[in-house]
Amino acid sequence: MKIRLLTAIILTISASYVYASDTDDSQEKALQLDALVGAVLERNSGLKSVDEATRAATFRIAPASALPDPMLTYAGAPDTAGGPRGFQERVEISQTLPWPGKLDLQKSRASAQAEATASSYEDRRLLIIAAAKQLYAEWAYIHQSLDLKYQHRELLQEMVGVAKARYSAGKALQQEVLQAEVEAAQIDTEIVSHHRRKVEVLARLNALLNRPPTATLPPPAGLPESVELPGMPTLQSLALENHPELHRLRSNVRAAKSELGLAEKDYFPDFKLAGGYNSLWDDEDKRWWLGVSINIPFDFSNKRDASRDAANAEVMRYQWALSDSEARIIADLQESLARVSELEQTLTIYRERLLPLARASLETSLANYRSGKSGFITTIDAQRKQLQTEDAFQRTRSDYLRALALVERYIAKPLTSKSTTSHSNHPSAANLAAMKW
Repeated sequence: MKIRLLTAIILTISASYVYASDTDDSQEKALQLDALVGAVLERNSGLKSVDEATRAATFRIAPASALPDPMLTYAGAPDTAGGPRGFQERVEISQTLPWPGKLDLQKSRASAQAEATASSYEDRRLLIIAAAKQLYAEWAYIHQSLDLKYQHRELLQEMVGVAKARYSAGKALQQEVLQAEVEAAQIDTEIVSHHRRKVEVLARLNALLNRPPTATLPPPAGLPESVELPGMPTLQSLALENHPELHRLRSNVRAAKSELGLAEKDYFPDFKLAGGYNSLWDDEDKRWWLGVSINIPFDFSNKRDASRDAANAEVMRYQWALSDSEARIIADLQESLARVSELEQTLTIYRERLLPLARASLETSLANYRSGKSGFITTIDAQRKQLQTEDAFQRTRSDYLRALALVERYIAKPLTSKSTTSHSNHPSAANLAAMKW
């Protein structure tokens, strides 16, 4: 019911959701990360396809352990029609009985194959969750970056007005006006590029949601600021235990071993029980009969040896693939964990040092320019660096969620967020908006 409710929130978005800079975010319904992930899992057609494959593989388990169908044979002697004894015929029913253990091995093989398919479903599910979170991170970055650029453009427009006033009064050069207009035009080109990127991300999000590419989505609610990260030994243990690719390969190993067992059982004969009635015999005592037959497992062409060797090679193939995947996943996990650690430290530097310094530098430059203590180029440069710092901070926050999504995929388990901050209420954005001439 919760997933359906979250899905309904996304699917009933009206066209009133327009670009973030033109509306008051506090009046809109924000797109929650958990709601997006839930809706994607509910609606993604690729995931549903793998789910149906899992169901099909599960249904194949029961037939794998069933006996072959009994055979009914009927034959008649046409020339006896109208004879003194009437039409002569023969009826036979038979049942093949595989060598003991074969049916159990066939069931074990089908069960392992079904488990492998289920692991493929789980792997696809984790991949889609990671993709949804990474796109959400980009969606959040685009909105926050555009908000910043619009605010900086507004600040530049105020600077242009001041520069024009000073130029008219003979207190500034025309170069100052032109420089401010150049900076504003440069921001306009970046805004156009971000709008294009916004369309691309929206299309990819809608593809995950199985919706038309231009269907609207609201602005994001926010990004996780930090998470509780266990140490590498714990994460490594979780990855080796939970990663669906490893589960799939282990299931393939079990299926291959069952196939090897069947190849070894093939050296022994199968049985066939039969019974019937044959009216061709004159003696009535001989007409009813019972019998048994077996195949003779001669291996003149070495086909059984070849089948056994092939099955053994398959076992070794999957075992080596399992070892290779374990090493690769642990290496990828270590790389992703290092990336998360780097981004977390970088965010701390931005919050504690770079953002306050960039804001203070811009405020000082604005104050000095108003008082005539510094040149216009210095103020423009401070404004540009402040924008670059703010934008780089938002990009780092987005990359942080992307890196976390990869770690979660490797350990097949969500990480606990400490907090979530709305992009519209971020302190740096509020500080920038408060800067006035």
